[in-house]
Amino acid sequence: MDDLEKKYQGKTFSFFELINTHNIEIPIIQRDYAQGRDDKKEIRDNFLNALYLSLKGNNQLKLDFIYGSIVNDAFQPLDGQQRLTTLFLLHWYAATKDNYLNTSIQKLLSKFSYETRISSRDFCKSIINNRITINKNSIISNIIIDSPWFYLSWKKDPTIKAMLRTIDDIHEKFYLIDNLWEQLISETLPICFYYVELENIGLTDDLYIKMNARGKLLSTFEKFKAGFQKYINNNKWEEDYKPTETFAFKIDTKWSELFWTNFCNNKQSIDDSLVRFIATIAMIRHAIEKKEERIGYIIRLNDNPSSIRPELFSKESFSYLKNCFDLYCNVLESDIDLNLSFPLWRHKPTKDFLSQIVSENENVSYTQKVLFYAQTEFLMHNIDNFNKNKFEEWMRVIRNIVSRGNIEVTGKRPDIIRSPQTFDGVINLISELSEGCSDIYEYLSKVEKINSSFARNQVEEEKLKAKLLTYINNQEIKEIIYKTEDNDLLMGRIEFALSCIEFDYSNANNIDVEKFNKVGQIINKYFSKETDISNDIRRALLTIEVNGNYDYYDYWWSFWYVGNANKRCLIDKFRELEYYIYSDCKLYFKKLILKLIDSSLTDVIENFTPPYNMPNWKIRLIKEPELLNDNNSHYIAIPEDNSCCYLLKSKHPRDIDGGIKIV
Repeated sequence: MDDLEKKYQGKTFSFFELINTHNIEIPIIQRDYAQGRDDKKEIRDNFLNALYLSLKGNNQLKLDFIYGSIVNDAFQPLDGQQRLTTLFLLHWYAATKDNYLNTSIQKLLSKFSYETRISSRDFCKSIINNRITINKNSIISNIIIDSPWFYLSWKKDPTIKAMLRTIDDIHEKFYLIDNLWEQLISETLPICFYYVELENIGLTDDLYIKMNARGKLLSTFEKFKAGFQKYINNNKWEEDYKPTETFAFKIDTKWSELFWTNFCNNKQSIDDSLVRFIATIAMIRHAIEKKEERIGYIIRLNDNPSSIRPELFSKESFSYLKNCFDLYCNVLESDIDLNLSFPLWRHKPTKDFLSQIVSENENVSYTQKVLFYAQTEFLMHNIDNFNKNKFEEWMRVIRNIVSRGNIEVTGKRPDIIRSPQTFDGVINLISELSEGCSDIYEYLSKVEKINSSFARNQVEEEKLKAKLLTYINNQEIKEIIYKTEDNDLLMGRIEFALSCIEFDYSNANNIDVEKFNKVGQIINKYFSKETDISNDIRRALLTIEVNGNYDYYDYWWSFWYVGNANKRCLIDKFRELEYYIYSDCKLYFKKLILKLIDSSLTDVIENFTPPYNMPNWKIRLIKEPELLNDNNSHYIAIPEDNSCCYLLKSKHPRDIDGGIKIV
């Protein structure tokens, strides 16, 4: 036999001898403890029966080879994890049943641990260090689960579930064996195996695949968690922490329990949810810390949360992540009401922002992640003295800022936060504003300068609102502003409503509250939803004059070559109105709003007296409702001489029959 063969021929060990010789650590690349799974009952029964018959008949049982390497002074099995775990559980059971689980045996059994999953490791420690009493009729898994030290989230861990199942089966088979502990540790080695130490061979995925094809791929979260723990340890971020306050402990206990209880229903979804949460925090922190390559990281983390890596966290970001986990545990345990009483429009989460962030069934926009951050910042500053009204004021201001859109003439309204660059900008703005989030109106009414340039016009409007609300300080003005900015047309922006009352920005205290209220009521009455854009609105706008012209439709222009005429739009969609009220044609809409304060739409149309030079086709459109009602298109074409118009049957008619001539 050559030296290499001698080196790997192995030694005969019992579990008791092995654990006395080495720490035993199930490595990260190993799969879950599968022998205890429900669908492996036959395999488990066969193995336990073999162990039972060996002990009952006092016959030595030699198990197969157990391969492994010594890594950081611990034996890490490459093959044999399932057998070693079952033998560990049998030894724990024997020591518990026969009352041998004293301090020295506890210390010895604690040398067996799982690197695969921190929750599994902590479970093993817990059953060792928390003694239980058992009798013949005990269901040990229930005793363990009902113990105060058992975390609810552990019930979802596949390895722990498998261990509990095996413990119950061990109890059923081995309870009546007298002196079970003494037999297991006997020098006669009733149960043993060939132990082979693969010296100088690193424990790698390649080696594992070659020697044990039964392996199971780790989830993204498990890989991240293992690497993150090493990263934390290498950077000594938690060297002075109590074990129960470390990231490793909390992520497998309290924090995981939070996610399981509130968001998930299986192991895969909990891992994915945790990854999404951590990736979102990483995106936010990259923006805050202004890292050089942050835009690229924000893109990758937004598009693929599974790209999260430990090195993306600084010490400050790591601390913030832990605080966020603790914070939302506190929030959910305290049953704090985070529901908002005002509209969020297209950014409204299905349930709440945290659920939106972590759920695999939701598409999360940049804006929703921004709103989640705003919510988190308020809670960070005010969790011990949460005020629902102040929370809503803060979130309302942020809602108004992030809802501002770059509206186009066609009514298309891309979100203002639709790129990593704008995400980066608004995160830093919110970070700056969060200094005053506890009373945002008081803060904005007094702050001299906001350093961030993001959405500067809307921020200035929010400062103006804050002054109005703070200086006037009555419930009436607050209700008026809220109702006006909650309008689906204005979407957080009251600039147009203020223009309707000729608001003097240099003397905000003299706002005409009564007129402002009337303007807001008219906008909400007539312009709150898509169906509000009726042909009566279009006809009423044709009665409005600006500088001697009745041409409200001039905001949109195209040329109809077939009819040799200029195409115009009578406002096709509700969303186009948002573009309209900030365009050069806004005076038409403003005048209509003011007329509607004292008149109905019908009155505006019926009481209109056309000027002598108004073309007849325009008078007919105003006075004959069927002309527009019978036409599905809201586009017209007007020849240069203004002698007639064509009611177009579509936006782009290709022949003269595509329009109805009105003279």
